[in-house]
Amino acid sequence: MDDVLRAIADGRIEGVCDPRFAAVAAEFERNFNERGESGAAVCITLGGETVVDLWGGMAAPERPWERDTVCLVFSCTKGATAICAHVLVSRGLLDVEAPVADYWPEFASNGKENATVRMMLDHSVGVPTFHEVLKPRAALDWDYMCERLAAEEPFWKPGTRNGYHMMNFGWTVGELVRRVSGKSLGTFFRENIAGPAGAEFWIGLPEEIDERIAKMIPFKRQSGEPLSAFELAIVQDKHSIPALATIHGGGWNPAEREARAAEVGGGGGFANARGLARIYAPLACGGSLDGVTLVDSRTLGRMSQVSTATNEDATLMIPSRFALGFMKSMDNRRAPAGRNDSVIMSAPAFGHVGAGGSVGFADPEPGMSFGYAMNRMGKGILMNERGQSLVDAAYRSLGYASNESGVWAK
Repeated sequence: MDDVLRAIADGRIEGVCDPRFAAVAAEFERNFNERGESGAAVCITLGGETVVDLWGGMAAPERPWERDTVCLVFSCTKGATAICAHVLVSRGLLDVEAPVADYWPEFASNGKENATVRMMLDHSVGVPTFHEVLKPRAALDWDYMCERLAAEEPFWKPGTRNGYHMMNFGWTVGELVRRVSGKSLGTFFRENIAGPAGAEFWIGLPEEIDERIAKMIPFKRQSGEPLSAFELAIVQDKHSIPALATIHGGGWNPAEREARAAEVGGGGGFANARGLARIYAPLACGGSLDGVTLVDSRTLGRMSQVSTATNEDATLMIPSRFALGFMKSMDNRRAPAGRNDSVIMSAPAFGHVGAGGSVGFADPEPGMSFGYAMNRMGKGILMNERGQSLVDAAYRSLGYASNESGVWAK
């Protein structure tokens, strides 16, 4: 592979890029020069081999983004949590179609008696948030959050619709992982996925990694820019699911050491692009890679299938499509402003976007895994033009012709 080292506006680009993926490197540079990127990294594997591994820009004022820089990847953590569950499914320890009561009896109460594991994974179980206020810094208390979820009355009959479980996904699915495996979510992920894959990805960040964290830069709305449907719901109805999900999120603050150490599987993971790509690489290669087997072929096939789809997600307020714990390609580009958040992949691909625009996914068709992480958050709920431009360039480099249908196709 050719080394890529070129000076750019306020930082640099370093790393390696296979000539076949030169278009990805070009878009990565454009992100800095034309699209306001601050610090970022992108990594792509193909058939288990790394073909793109680039990083550049600034991790913080006067601190460049280095090869081992990590950042908060928000809901990309949901993908990691979901992989944990599917590893247990593949081992015959967790049944997707079984009642949640088989593993977590306390949860089967107050209208959730018929909830299934599938509903936990595909955001249809009905507890995207809480009706009542949580205690301060509740997200740091795993047992408290799980007790509250078990006692919660669902916002809809489980399985009858879907709404994104923003932070709660980390406890609904994470508690299943804990009860079945006997290990905490972060420990199970480290020992069974991140460690064997050699991935720099943590659910519960060790203190010695703190010095490598990039400083997140919040998105600043431009004057006159329309509110998203999610934001409008918050403003217009303080009792709406989007408003409650925002208010009753558990008080998790990544600026606190204790919060970074907490195992918050719905959005508290720290990683870099390489880590994101590596946890998905075995899934892009049939479930196994370099002697590491995550799932069998039957489980892998299930992971890529759409489980829920709706024209208005009860939380996000946009059309959404989910597999069991993963986002599928969502094409809302023609929707009105404020409802047009999208992430465009191929039909077989599955993974997860994080707030601000980070993403990790596997595409079993070409055997590709993809990771992108950055510290300047973009607008919207899903991808923005920086990350999507890299995904688009990757598919074009593989000979895909168009995404007009809503998925990348040859």
